[in-house]
Amino acid sequence: MRRLWMSLLVVPVIAVAGATAASASPSAPAARAMPAARMGPAARMGPAARMGPAARMGPAARMGPAARMGPAATARALQPGMSGAAVKTLQRRLAALKYYPGSIDGRLGTSTLEAVWAFEEVQGLPAHDYVTSAMQQALAHPHAPEVLVPYGGANRVEISLSREVLVLYHNNQVELISHVSTGAGYYFCSNGGCAYAVTPTGNYRTVVFLPGWVTVPLGEMYNPVFFIGTAYAIHGDADVPLAPVSHGCVRIPMDIAAFFHTLVTIPGEPVYIR
Repeated sequence: MRRLWMSLLVVPVIAVAGATAASASPSAPAARAMPAARMGPAARMGPAARMGPAARMGPAARMGPAARMGPAATARALQPGMSGAAVKTLQRRLAALKYYPGSIDGRLGTSTLEAVWAFEEVQGLPAHDYVTSAMQQALAHPHAPEVLVPYGGANRVEISLSREVLVLYHNNQVELISHVSTGAGYYFCSNGGCAYAVTPTGNYRTVVFLPGWVTVPLGEMYNPVFFIGTAYAIHGDADVPLAPVSHGCVRIPMDIAAFFHTLVTIPGEPVYIR
């Protein structure tokens, strides 16, 4: 798919942070052996990056009123900030199911909460900023992620816009499941013109990886793995709320962005967006 702004937004990369990607924690998936990324011609970055005017919010603040803690939630519900054996059990279960809860340390922080969101999204449950009884039951008998492209290749990335979930397959087995935030559909204008913030559906392949923070006309992105030229990327952002908020890129949590590029072949890994 092609958008007006993709053809108009031909602006050089302002800066590419030289810092290398942060290493994954011990519980991160093992890096897949792959050829070094080819950098191609000078990158011209298109609308990507995080939402400019949006204020940064903590995990609880990102939630809509219906998703916040309601009176029906009991005091025993696991919530952000809690720690202990029950949280560690939750983290181990999520990790075993290929969600990424961060370090298995018994602390329910942002990484574990984002893994909770991803699990709820895959299971078709309403997302909350605490662990509901319905989620506890689903953890015992979970559904596998819906396969979007059954014959898309043994190694591939599938992104569901309806569920806001990314699934990485290696040898046709789920290797990683992550919550994402994609194009929000709002109308915006930049120096390259005006367009709607849409993540294009289609069949793509990884093109190039740029390490560290990359500055583009609409903001910044962390460790971007581009799949349409140097305009659209799967990239890290400090703000990956439940709602779609990006200009069109696929945002993933920062801790996952630290190692995601090591799990895919660059260039050439199939990326399917539905």
